[in-house]
Amino acid sequence: ADALRVTDLPGPPPTALVANLPYNVSVPVVLHLLETFPSIERVLVMVQLEVAERLAAAPGSKTYGVPSVKAAWYGDVSLAGTVSRSIFWPVPNVDSGLVRLTRREPPASEASREEVFACIDAAFAQRRKTLRAALKGWAGSAVAAEEALRAAGVDPQARGEQLSVEQFAAVASARTRVSS
Repeated sequence: ADALRVTDLPGPPPTALVANLPYNVSVPVVLHLLETFPSIERVLVMVQLEVAERLAAAPGSKTYGVPSVKAAWYGDVSLAGTVSRSIFWPVPNVDSGLVRLTRREPPASEASREEVFACIDAAFAQRRKTLRAALKGWAGSAVAAEEALRAAGVDPQARGEQLSVEQFAAVASARTRVSS
């Protein structure tokens, strides 16, 4: 079946996700299953190495982006190991990585997951822009974006790749408060 359409499984709720995922849909599949099954406590998946590095990246790193922040919403993510292309036949053109995620509570936020994810998407849609500029469409204006950023204690001149998932949650919460 299509893993992106799974909404229910027979038997008790799953507590682990262990998979060798198709590399072209690995991030959407992991995020969908974590959202759909809050019972999943642990994840260990094999994905393309570059994707594994992106999922496990920390704020400020070169590979940090939307997958990093969204995965961090659900839990603590790390690169559990690498898998050389030479162990497969036929040999693929990419190396693989094992990603480990241990679920924890999402960051405290007055905003919903959807609102926080919309903020994350907006912040990375124009990666070179400051958050004040990148979030203006999401917030309604550059002034509203700056107000939400300042209320969350975030420098409006910062860029999305510098913020942790907790800071994104704070910005989304501040927008909720500022716009009320």
